[in-house]
Amino acid sequence: MKGTIFYWLKSYLGFSNKESRGFLFLLPFLTILLLIPTLFGYIRDRAAEDYQFQFQLKIDSLRKAGVELVSSPDLVFNPEDTVKNKPVAQDQEFENLKKIPLSEADSATLQIVPGIGPAFASRIIKYREQLGGFHDVSQLSEVYGLTPETIEKLCNYFEFDELVFRKMEINQITESELAKHPYISYSEAKVILAYKKQHGAYQSIEDLKEIKIFKPQWIDKIAPYLAF
Repeated sequence: MKGTIFYWLKSYLGFSNKESRGFLFLLPFLTILLLIPTLFGYIRDRAAEDYQFQFQLKIDSLRKAGVELVSSPDLVFNPEDTVKNKPVAQDQEFENLKKIPLSEADSATLQIVPGIGPAFASRIIKYREQLGGFHDVSQLSEVYGLTPETIEKLCNYFEFDELVFRKMEINQITESELAKHPYISYSEAKVILAYKKQHGAYQSIEDLKEIKIFKPQWIDKIAPYLAF
């Protein structure tokens, strides 16, 4: 039997003879450690059963002696203590809340949304300021760490309003100012202003689309933040 175990340990686990002997030496102790929780559970259950049996014997003895047993007038056990609280209905959850536009929410009020703490609230406000306002709910997914589930909760607590409160005057702005926008890199800002210098002031977003190096999707993305 011992030889079989040694062969198995060497063949399948790569143990040396010394390691195999050490493993066999530790095996009884490991077995005992695994059995200890079961043993303690058995002892605890037996003690509880014995306590219940002794308690019932005393109750029966008192009854046989003619003692009338009455329940305590005080509440000694509340069944609700062992029952999980039912989830609050959505109507009750929002009963004391007034749904305000997301554009009016500050860092403190955003934290009423489950899953949004001070860090997330600060990121949302900061990104909203950098953009100049949200014009589409999908932009919330651009906030680092904000999950689709949290965005859905956010829209349950706040009314999403398409509000761009700051636009960039494309014919008057500088390269560095234009490049501060999250959607525009410095090289892109440089091309935009170089094209204006060569072809004259922009009249509409269609003029910007004449720059063939830019994808139309990107032009549409920055369009809400440009003023001509």
